[in-house]
Amino acid sequence: MVTQDMSRAARTTPVTFLTDTEAQIDMKRLRAYRLARLRAELKKRDYGAAVLLEPISIRYATGSRNGTLILTHIPARYLFVATEGPVILFDAESYRHVAAGLETVTEYRPALPLTVFYAGPRLDEMFRRWGEEIADLVKSHSGGNKRLAVDRLDLRAAAVLARHGIDVKDANEPVEHARAIKSADEIMCMNMAIATAEIGAARMREALRPGMTDTQLWAILHQTNIEMGGEWIDCRLLTSGDRVNPWLQETVGRYIRPGELVAFDTDMIGPFGYCADFSRTFHCGPGKPTPEQRDLYKLAHDEVHTNMALVKPGLSFREFTEKHWKQPEQYIQNRYPFIAHGIGMCDEYPGIHYRQDWPLYGYDGVIEENMTLCIESYVGAAGGFEGVKLEQQVLVTGKGCVPLSRFPFEEALLA
Repeated sequence: MVTQDMSRAARTTPVTFLTDTEAQIDMKRLRAYRLARLRAELKKRDYGAAVLLEPISIRYATGSRNGTLILTHIPARYLFVATEGPVILFDAESYRHVAAGLETVTEYRPALPLTVFYAGPRLDEMFRRWGEEIADLVKSHSGGNKRLAVDRLDLRAAAVLARHGIDVKDANEPVEHARAIKSADEIMCMNMAIATAEIGAARMREALRPGMTDTQLWAILHQTNIEMGGEWIDCRLLTSGDRVNPWLQETVGRYIRPGELVAFDTDMIGPFGYCADFSRTFHCGPGKPTPEQRDLYKLAHDEVHTNMALVKPGLSFREFTEKHWKQPEQYIQNRYPFIAHGIGMCDEYPGIHYRQDWPLYGYDGVIEENMTLCIESYVGAAGGFEGVKLEQQVLVTGKGCVPLSRFPFEEALLA
């Protein structure tokens, strides 16, 4: 996908229903791109196939979704992807229709129950049968290559595959690297999610008043997402007043008082399964922000925009960490976990750390064209009363980065 098309996609919000005059997201092309990306990463590592149980990864590879949230804790469907061969979706027989018409799915088979909830005391038997079936697929469709990538592996599964001579590898690495580089269709999907989140944020801004609770305000974003075709919100991150500092406290029914800051992070899985992940901080009137509130806001605003200006293809994670905007000493302890992270169908590779965290958690890599990133900032002093959370979602282009999130910043806090 050429940069010109990606730049246009970055600024385009697709129409939401059929028309004979406007370009649509090409879902078939989108699915083909994603499956090809996954297979290329498997081939790069000389893996003969992959078995995916992570529901978002199954959706990435096929476009098929089914009970995503429940499957995060009760795995009941899985996918076999031959690097060169068939894609076989395993699910309950009663869910056969959810994959109907998907050209990415070569075959549909009944899934075996692989949890105590479903299998009870027969769990060992189910894993034995599962291992036999997967080993047979590897033998039939991997050309003698017994290197199999799996993304969630029960101890029983590892043991039974080993008995069949399967060399088990981690599928998370190829999946995450596949998802890191976006197509124009993916950007269009992401823009739809971001537009939905921005509408929700605008409704929250309009509704914000003293006396309402954090949960009442937060519910507006949830309702907007669902009514516009979105799916869920990963975290409960809207807080006000003294609960804004430190950040990463969950939303509760606290009454919002006049003059307080209200901060939120969308973390929203919107239409088409793509994530809108930007953060804003509002000032609740009446009255004007205090000098301290404006100072905090300007620092966070400076951090986001200074770091955005650094982003370009070829910039290493280590170089980004060395060059990023330096927070004043009193705010370092409460810093956000990342200066930037990847974003797609959820938070994704890479995670780029602050210099203080590099020795423990940092890893190197390179920012590439057509990655999508979230540039983060939280500014709040340790032991302080207030703080500010800001974040922008961007597309990396050949010339730098283009903001995908367009929700305005607070003029009163920048004055």
